[in-house]
Amino acid sequence: MESIILWMLVTNGVAFFLYGLDKRKAKKGARRISESVLLGIAALGGGLGAFWGMQVFRHKTKHLKFRWGIPFCILLNGITVLLLLFYQT
Repeated sequence: MESIILWMLVTNGVAFFLYGLDKRKAKKGARRISESVLLGIAALGGGLGAFWGMQVFRHKTKHLKFRWGIPFCILLNGITVLLLLFYQT
């Protein structure tokens, strides 16, 4: 149980950080973080962090694949955690 919580905390923190970093790079015209990395971290457990990052930094909010993909990742993350908790015993 502790490892699941730790995994979720880390992936959501990393996702939030990456969305903020990518927004900063976009403003400076620097090399960006790929969309596959941003969506990938959300799929690996960072869905809520990605969503919060999108809202806080106003980043990727108009892209359809993020508007639909991030909520799907949150749903997928939730189902995965519930299954892990249920079958952990």
